[in-house]
Amino acid sequence: MSFFQNFISRLVPAVKAEDEELVDPLQVRREECRQKPKCITLKEKLDTCNDRVNSRTKTSETCLEEIIDYVSCVDHCAAHGLMKLLK
Repeated sequence: MSFFQNFISRLVPAVKAEDEELVDPLQVRREECRQKPKCITLKEKLDTCNDRVNSRTKTSETCLEEIIDYVSCVDHCAAHGLMKLLK
């Protein structure tokens, strides 16, 4: 072990995970929020827009607004109460 590695190993504490697999609480919350009625409605609007855009060969339309609305809905819902889950 080099001097630098030895020095760093003394300063940075070693963190060992338990035997169980770690789960990201944000991902769990996002999955739950995707099932909320408001987010489902926005997802349907996004899917409709995607179908419409993909059905055309030449179009300048994008689904940016729908994507932003859907992702904002999921993230806003997931962020609510997330800090309570963190240790």
